[in-house]
Amino acid sequence: MTIPNSDFMIENGVCDFPTTPEEEKRIVSELITESEDNLKEGNLYFVISKRWYTSWEKYVEQSTKEYISGESSEASRPGPIDNHDIIESESDVNDPQLRRLLMERVDYVLVPQEVWKRLVEWYSGGPPIERKLICQGFYTRSYSVEVYPLCLMLTDGRDESRTVIRLGKQASIRELYEKVCALTGVPQEKAHIWDYFDKRKNGLLDSLSYKSLEESSLHMDQDILLEVDGSSSSQSAMSSTGNELALVPLEPSRSSVTIAGGPTLSNGHSTTSNFSLFPRITSEDDGSNSLSILGKGEKGGLAGLSNLGNTCFMNSALQCLAHTPPIVEYFLQDYSDDINRDNPLGMCGELAIAFGDLLKKLWSSGRNSVAPRAFKTKLARFAPQFSGYNQHDSQELLAFLLDGLHEDLNKVKRKPYIELKDSDSRPDDEVAEELWNYHKARNDSVIVDVCQGQYKSTLVCPACGKISITFDPFMYLSVPLPSTLTRSMTVTVFYCDGSHLPMPYTVIVPKNGSIRDLITALGTACLLAEDESLLLAEVYDHKIFKYFENPLDSLSSIKDDEHIVAYRLNQMPKGSGKAKLEILHGGQKRPILESVRGRDVKLFGTPFVTYVNTEPLSGADIDAVLSRFLSPLHKVHAPSKIHNGSENGHLPDATVDEASEILSSPDTEIDDASDRELSFRIFLTDERGLNFKPLQSESSISLGIATRVLVEWNEGEHERYDSSYLSDLPEVHKTSFSAKKTRQESISLFSCLEAFLAEEPLGPDDMWFCPSCKEHRQANKKLDLWKLPDILVFHLKRFTYSRYLKNKIDTFVNFPVHDLDLSKYVKNKNDQSYLYELYAVSNHYGGLGGGHYTAYAKLIDDNEWYHFDDSHVSSVNESEIKNSAAYVLFYRRVRSETETQTVEMSTDMD
Repeated sequence: MTIPNSDFMIENGVCDFPTTPEEEKRIVSELITESEDNLKEGNLYFVISKRWYTSWEKYVEQSTKEYISGESSEASRPGPIDNHDIIESESDVNDPQLRRLLMERVDYVLVPQEVWKRLVEWYSGGPPIERKLICQGFYTRSYSVEVYPLCLMLTDGRDESRTVIRLGKQASIRELYEKVCALTGVPQEKAHIWDYFDKRKNGLLDSLSYKSLEESSLHMDQDILLEVDGSSSSQSAMSSTGNELALVPLEPSRSSVTIAGGPTLSNGHSTTSNFSLFPRITSEDDGSNSLSILGKGEKGGLAGLSNLGNTCFMNSALQCLAHTPPIVEYFLQDYSDDINRDNPLGMCGELAIAFGDLLKKLWSSGRNSVAPRAFKTKLARFAPQFSGYNQHDSQELLAFLLDGLHEDLNKVKRKPYIELKDSDSRPDDEVAEELWNYHKARNDSVIVDVCQGQYKSTLVCPACGKISITFDPFMYLSVPLPSTLTRSMTVTVFYCDGSHLPMPYTVIVPKNGSIRDLITALGTACLLAEDESLLLAEVYDHKIFKYFENPLDSLSSIKDDEHIVAYRLNQMPKGSGKAKLEILHGGQKRPILESVRGRDVKLFGTPFVTYVNTEPLSGADIDAVLSRFLSPLHKVHAPSKIHNGSENGHLPDATVDEASEILSSPDTEIDDASDRELSFRIFLTDERGLNFKPLQSESSISLGIATRVLVEWNEGEHERYDSSYLSDLPEVHKTSFSAKKTRQESISLFSCLEAFLAEEPLGPDDMWFCPSCKEHRQANKKLDLWKLPDILVFHLKRFTYSRYLKNKIDTFVNFPVHDLDLSKYVKNKNDQSYLYELYAVSNHYGGLGGGHYTAYAKLIDDNEWYHFDDSHVSSVNESEIKNSAAYVLFYRRVRSETETQTVEMSTDMD
């Protein structure tokens, strides 16, 4: 892209553009808003190094910080844009390539074209990294910037030379031919380009096709092969033709005996043998319980899945489902009659067919690795959030896949309209059964039969006490780790009466709690009396930045790196007017009156805050308040002689009487310490701390909502008082090396489940509309398990996300492999067995934004565990299954003999 020259460029490459930081911020903000309001496919965005962009943000934000702190920010104007830390060092300067595995908002940011133009005008630099906005999705269209275009490795069959071809994944096959032919000088009528994945000729690409590269199952870094008419093909290309993969069937096979006309194993021969997969597998054709797909002695279900580029998250979830007995049993038989192509919530049956075909390959290929390219292509079409080659969440994929398979296989072709009845205080079991039948009347699939349960949800209005009970279906249980429900917060309490030193208290509060919860916890910790209260505030740059006076405000507004104080106050008499008095500390390096409009005044420590009556205050009144605050900070060995008219920080009565006769007028400047009779020099200042008016004992101050004064400290004051108690203010939460020890601690799966079922208030963003109050309320919610499915999935919520914080919890969760008994947690007592055993685990290793997913799965027939790490499969001891990487747990119900007989009789009747 060509950037127009600017008339404002100067010699060092940085523009002398006549704008202020505030103006730059405003212009960029408006351009971003305008771009977001006009999204369309093909819009250009530019990638910028997060390192440089952060320095620019600090520069343009300095006006805000200056307003808060009252002094100039140290953030300087950044130099030229520098993207070299995010591009490959060996890449062409005219075609810079991004380093792989970069994360948006961590390593880079994306800005619209107009923003990029402005930044280049102001700062120059680069190099420019241009990307396009694309539109994806089948039912719902979504926009995203294709940061990493498709990278294909072209092998020229004439000389075995290899060239990198870069195209957008939505580019057509026709465009691929045009680019390859232009690059190699081959006429299009003589060129033949093959899908050469895994160095095998998997299919000839049609030169006239407008089908996209992604729809053609071409993936990142895969090979394509060019053959030219009239030239001899390479040896490698010729040798590959005998190993073409079996064609993907468009429909599930009508018989479980053959797959696409018979399996093609790695040696090119089809074989048949009797093989028992799971109990009660039957074939509609011959009534036998065998699956003739593998050679003698070979085990099914031990095939790995090739990594197509950061697809380990997908492979992990797929392997867990591929070893879920009733799911495999269903998809290895004929399920074509169940496909619902007309379901508006489904994917025209295409997702179910692609998944079923993948399962057939996994169970028919022995120990070979299977490339899930066709499945990945369908996934990208219907779920654009999983498109591309970034790392994603295996549980999010699992949730989408289970829901998508259900809708594709929903036997209910036309959902009946059902008007739900009110419970009217009817028994729970009657209401629950009625709602489950309603659900089944609209949702009937193997996924519902196998994976869905039902829980009871109770909401209680905190205002009127209205109770609402519903029974809702669930597909899996997302259980929190108990540490994610609460939050440790450290707050420093200042005693306005001077009775104690400032004291930090660390309390545990609900993560989704309110300011009231924090004040209550602090009050308990510091033994707050009934006639006392706490005023909570945030201190920033030695000033009060914010008060927390609304008890219903969420604690999420307080970040871990902030400094929070609580001022312990005596309750004011009801009905009396009150105002805040803020006392700031400064003047360590230079006298206040020598400063220039406050710019040179250096504040330190923590302000003192208290409530005072709204009557005008005198300088002596303020001095008395200050003396009370400082009394516990008095050094034991400080000089006891009268110092500047005060003794031990307090004015002697005699001195006060004498001072009343010689006070100068309020506007008289104080030039000599002997002229004043206050224990400190005190100045009235404004909100920004830029103007100062000296106060004397009888100076009268009319109070506003918050009145600010500044106390000047000199050497003598520091000798008398230990000011370190004002400066060493702890953060709300500080991660230390000792905190890492908690990672070695363990919690049980039962404690996670109990945390999930515990009563808690809804979050402020999840308010409930009370039908009685006709208002949205932060109701208390209680969940109970009511009906459990045969396949029970636990999602351990290791990842926590908020606007300001992302975190992964590596705490070891101790979960049973055998005999998980959930009987005491199920409220519906219907004599069913609630005993489960583990059969699969999705693991996540590493931290946020990266890491690696694997899976453990058990071959039920052999009672053996295996580790599935993409294409690599190995046996593993059962003792190794339990570790702190466990993320999603898969359990299957262990039925008693009586239950098994009942289920078999019910199946035979069906």
